[in-house]
This record gives sequence, structure tokens and C-alpha cells, in this order.
Amino acid sequence: MPILEKEAEARKAPPQKAADSFTRGGDARALRNRSWVLLTVMLNTVYLYWRIRYTLPLEYGTISIIAGVALLAVEVLGALESLVHYFNMHRIENHPVPDVPPELFPEVDVFIATYAEPEELLYKTVNGCKYMEYPDPAKVHIYLCDDGNRSEIRRLAREMGIRYIGRSDNTGAKAGNLNNALARTSAPLIVTLDADMIPQRTFLMHCVPYFVDAELKNKTRSEKDKIRMGFVQTPQSFYNPDLFQFFLYSENRIPNEQDYFYKDIQVSRNRSNSVIYDGSNTVLSRAAIEDIGGFYQGAITEDFATGILLQKKKYTCYAINEVLASGLSPTDLPGLIQQRIRWARGCIQTGRKLHILSTPKLTMGQKANYWASIWYWFGPVKRLIYIMSPILFAVFGFMVIKCTLPEVLIFWLPMYLSSNVTLRMLSQGIRSTKWTNVYETVLFPFLFFPVLAESLGFSLKKFQVTRKDGGRDGVRDALYAVPFALFIGLSVLGIFNCVAMIFRSGSIAPIAVLFWLSVNLFNLVMSLFFVLGRGYLRMNERVEAEVDCLLSIGAFRDLSCVTKDFSETGIAVRLSGPIDIDDKEEAEILLKTEHYTARLKARAVHIGPIPGGWKCSFFITDYGQSKGEYMQMLYDRVPCLPTTLHKSHSIFDDLRLNLVRRTRAVLYQNRRHARVSLDVSVPSDLGRTVHIDNFDYKYLATDTRNLPPEFSLQLREGLTLRCAFERNLPGGKKLYAVTNYDALHNDERASARLSQWLEWAMKQGTPTAEAPAARPRYAELEDCLLGVGPADREKSDA
Repeated sequence: MPILEKEAEARKAPPQKAADSFTRGGDARALRNRSWVLLTVMLNTVYLYWRIRYTLPLEYGTISIIAGVALLAVEVLGALESLVHYFNMHRIENHPVPDVPPELFPEVDVFIATYAEPEELLYKTVNGCKYMEYPDPAKVHIYLCDDGNRSEIRRLAREMGIRYIGRSDNTGAKAGNLNNALARTSAPLIVTLDADMIPQRTFLMHCVPYFVDAELKNKTRSEKDKIRMGFVQTPQSFYNPDLFQFFLYSENRIPNEQDYFYKDIQVSRNRSNSVIYDGSNTVLSRAAIEDIGGFYQGAITEDFATGILLQKKKYTCYAINEVLASGLSPTDLPGLIQQRIRWARGCIQTGRKLHILSTPKLTMGQKANYWASIWYWFGPVKRLIYIMSPILFAVFGFMVIKCTLPEVLIFWLPMYLSSNVTLRMLSQGIRSTKWTNVYETVLFPFLFFPVLAESLGFSLKKFQVTRKDGGRDGVRDALYAVPFALFIGLSVLGIFNCVAMIFRSGSIAPIAVLFWLSVNLFNLVMSLFFVLGRGYLRMNERVEAEVDCLLSIGAFRDLSCVTKDFSETGIAVRLSGPIDIDDKEEAEILLKTEHYTARLKARAVHIGPIPGGWKCSFFITDYGQSKGEYMQMLYDRVPCLPTTLHKSHSIFDDLRLNLVRRTRAVLYQNRRHARVSLDVSVPSDLGRTVHIDNFDYKYLATDTRNLPPEFSLQLREGLTLRCAFERNLPGGKKLYAVTNYDALHNDERASARLSQWLEWAMKQGTPTAEAPAARPRYAELEDCLLGVGPADREKSDA
């Protein structure tokens, strides 16, 4: 049969375009969306007027005044940040890929920036670059830009047929590395890629046309009207679950935490030409970079600063939301904290050094967007104020907001509900207020002091590379949990005091503070779950995709099947029924997609039933000549992680999921033969039948009593099983080994007859195949994207 790839639905879909909340779905939806935005802005304005005019506790002492003013200040600045976002989202400017003549595609230099990343990680990125499509592949020049000046990376570049650029010092960190490569190359376009970001084969074909199109249009334009392209930025996507998805058991429930920024916020900034250059997955104009003096070396976020300098020079910068490259999200908490500290300090540092608010070279729209980008990193300060404000009242007795319950219901509640609806609507289901609060709460204790230090001018000068070696440290420091435990204790005490106040006074007025404390408590508990972490069980990420393949092992030659998932080290195939696979035998697996072909050797590590069939997992023992194409099968695709919030995302669901998954006992199984539950009695040499309860080719279990240590079963004429007692099983059953298994397995005719008998036996009685035990509602959520390794063990819940 033809071997064709059955790609996931996301792969079949047409190229992604920027999501326009205000045009998608016709005029009715556009009107609805604009109405919600206008309503939210009006309600926020009314709320802030009320807060400023009537609620400051000026007569309640110094602490109350300071706390009240601080809370009001972060609310006002937060509202301004939201206003900027609403303005951007009001009319999104989409830039579809232009249709340009292929012969006009210019030469391109691809810079892969590396410092200390491992060779295997770089191999995948270089491999992806080599498979990028281009009208004239000779025009694409790939460079490994190694700031570590390592001999093994030089060798890797030579073996893979690309160019190597090293340097003996690390002046300017990543920006210095890129500038060094810039000085030694000459192509008019430059691609910058982080060491872990693997481009899809269509990356260049979907980015370069913007530059070619600008050149074509410029031929008929005056000098002042010419389009001066700076860069085209594509999303930073990730093929592994980020820590929020993984640590909170939500791989199938929430998108990557950064999706909202890359797929919504970035694209919305096209309108004001304030798209942020993110350092990777980007195509830039060499002339533009040289015009600003190279990549900016004066800040630890060189990409953020470089983009601002380009826009100061009036270069046009586009963001598209089509995923064209994917990499590794941090895989441990220290790595995540280190990354976010660098981003926070770098953005604040850049804003101060480039004078974004006072410079005349940026428009008001650009200034507003970059101010919002910098203000975002003061989230730790905002979050501390939001957490402490109700605690100050409920625990320590300080007034923070002077108001009554009816006023809260009139002024605050409509604004709160409207803001929630608008955020969910504008983000196309990517983000909600609840998850924004969780993300900010998780990080605020670790960013608070670095943000304050940077704001006061104590800059971080040393560039720290985020760990990208795929490390999976399951050990977590209990100290990370201390601040959350402290605030949880204070919040619980505040809730108790509010309930006591309600009973003592007979008034429900404190219920507003009670609600505030409860929301904060949820965020803090989720943060505690997060820092408690979760252990990694597999070595590699798993891609869920169906690819038709041919399996050859033992007596089975060119058996047609389909993959269920696969990883760098293993493949799981879906079978219609159980087959006799000896785990000592080496299998050959042929996979072929529209673009790639891979012939691999592998050994079976697990076989078991799944809904609708059976799954057999293999550990890859030899890639042969197919490693490059097999890696492309894995990574030349949009990751299979969710892109929108799951419908089951209530607070109750979040808490129950984490409590159940963290307390449930797990039984690990490592079945390497297909165990089938049967209800069949067969003749024996004992002169009576023996009832078979389950069978896996090498062993059978029976509940027939008074059997001798050895006997034979006559399954059908010419097909005999010789059985020897192995051990007693629970429930009065006994396990017998099939002592003539090797003879049956190695005899192609006998093996086929045994399979035919088993197919018949499965149809007898009530039981068929040994189905997995009923699993708790959320048991399947752990299954997404966990790779298959040589010690891979399938799990079933105890």
C-alpha cells in the first residue's frame, strides 16, 4: 500500500495568519468585539475615577495612606497598559506572505548563535537549517557562531558541511558573537537562530518574500516613500511543554505561557511598527543592521535594544504569527528564573539607556508600546501589592481602600467581569485573567529584588545563557516554596478573620475582601504546586503524529501499521491486534512522509492495549543513514501542544487535577509481550480441558485447579503449547511458562497458526483484549509529549 503521512490537523491547516479579533467572523462579530472593548475602557475609566476621588484612606494613618496610594498607582498604570493593548488589538494589520518571483530571492546568511550548548542539540538545529527550502539552495550559507570556540563544535560544522565562526573572547556576549559573524559574511539578509531553535523547511520561503516585495515596490516609489525593511519576526514556539504546563499537569489544557505574546501581542504591534526583535527565528536586513552600527552590545537583552534602534531609524519591522521554528523551553526552575531575571533587567536597562520616552525618534505609539513592555516587568511589584493589600486589612487591621460593599458591586464588579471577557476574547482563547495571575504570582518572589535593583541603577552586566541542554533535574529546593507558604498562611488567617467579622457584625460587608483573599489564595496554592515540581519520567519529548509505516520483525514482513507517536529515541506504532514480538529480535521500521524517508532498526520495549487497538513501543537502536531525515520528521512541524485554553479550566478543575495527580499511587509496568485476556477452555493431554484466563505467547494464566507442574495444550491440530509451572498468582490463579515458545516463534507457519488461534480465542466469551483499567478523569493528561527511551516504562494507575 502507498506509505503516506497522516499529519495532525494542525499540519493540514492552511498557513496561520495573524488572528484579527475584529474582522474574523464578519461584521456582527467585529461590532461585538468593538463594543466589548469600548465598554471595558468606559468601565475602567469610571472605576479609576471612583478609586481616585473617593477611596483613598487619607484619614487612617501613614501605613494606610502608603498602602492605599501604592495600590491605586499600580491599578492606574495597569489600566494604561491594558489601554495600549486594547488600542493595538482594535485593528490588527496582517501581512500575508507576498507572491514574488523565485529568481529574485537574495543570498542569505544563517547565524546559529551558541556558547555552551551540547553538540547533539546543535546537530538538530543545523540539520533543520540544511533542509530549509530555497529557490537556489547555493544562496543559503549556514554558520555555527561559537562563542565557546570549541573544537568539537568546529568538527560538527565540518562534518555537516556548514561553516564555523569562532572567537577567542566573549566581548559583547551574544551581540558580540553576532557582530563578529556580521563582519565576516556578506549576504544581504541574515537569519538569527538560538542554538535550540529548529527551523521548518518553509522558514525562508515564508519570510524572505517580504524583503523581495519591498524591493519591487521601491522601484516605483520616491525616496521618502520607500519601504525600508528591518526584520521579520516569527514566533518562538516550543516542542516541549513549558514548566507551567508540565509542573501543573496541564500539557493538554493550557497553551505555552509565551504564546499570548508571540501570537497576539507581537502581531498587534505591527500597527505602530513597534514589534520587538526577539533574537531568534528572525530574518533581518544586513543594511539595516549595519546602519545602526551592528547588534547593540550595551544591554543584556541585545535583541530588544537592537529592534528599538532599527525603529528609531524608521525601518519597518513585521511580526507574523505563523510558527516556523521550534525549540526548547527551560526544563528546570532555576533556568526559568535565570531567563526571566535577564529579560526583566535587560528590558528595564534598555529603556533607561535608549531613553524611549524622551527620544524624538520614536512615535507616540512606539513609545507607548515600549513603555508597556518595560512596565510589564514591574509585575512582581504589582503582584506583591495585590497580595498584601487584603492581608493588611484582614490580618493587621490597616485600611487600604475606603469603600462600602454596594460601591464595590457598582464600580468594581462590572469592570472586573468586562475585563475578563475582553481579555479572553482578544486573545482568541489563548489567555485568561486567571492564568495571567497565576503566571505573575509564580515568578514574583524571584524577580522582585532584581527588578528593584535594576530600577535603582544597579545593572546586571554579565550575560547568562539560559540552560538549553534539555536537563531534567527532578530535585527541587524546598526554599523556593517558603515565600508562597508564608503568604498562604497569612491569606488563610485573613480569610478566617473575615469570616469571623461577618458572624460578629451580622454584615456581609467583608465579603469583598474575603473574595480577594480567596483569589489570591488560589494563585498562591497553584504557585506552591508549581515550585514543588514534578519528576521527568522519560528522556525525550514525544511528538504525537500518525505516519504510515512498514514493520518487519520475526515472521512478520512489511506489516502495515501507523505511528501513534515518536521521539528522538523511540517509536510507538498502532496495531489492529496483538502480535507475537520477541523483544530480543531487532525490528526494521520504514517511515515515509511527503518530504522525508527513514529506515530504522529498533527493539520492542513495551506492548499493550489502547482504545481501538494495540500499541507497541520500540527503542531505536540504529538510525542507519536516516538520522537527519528522521529528525526532520520529528521537528519539521507545528508542535502538538494546545494552542487555546481547554474548556475544562475552572479553578476547581485546576486544584483537583493537581491534588489527584500528586497523591495518586502509580504502578509501573514493562510488558514486552502482548498480554490478552481470554475466556476459553482448550483440550490438554490430561484428558480434560484447561481454562485460559490470559495469554502473552510466552506465558499463560489459568484458574483451573489441581494441575500438575507440566502439561500440554492442544490448541488445534498440529499446534501444541507445552506448559511448565512458574508461580502462583493472586485469586487462586497459576502462571505457566510456554516452554516451546522459541520453536513456535521461529517457525513461520506455526507462528501464523498461533496468531489465527488467538484471533479466534479473543472472540469467544465476554472478555476480548486486556483493556486498561478505568482511569481517573485526568490520568491521560500526563501522556502528552513524554518521549520513549531504552528504559521507557508504560504506566497504569494503581
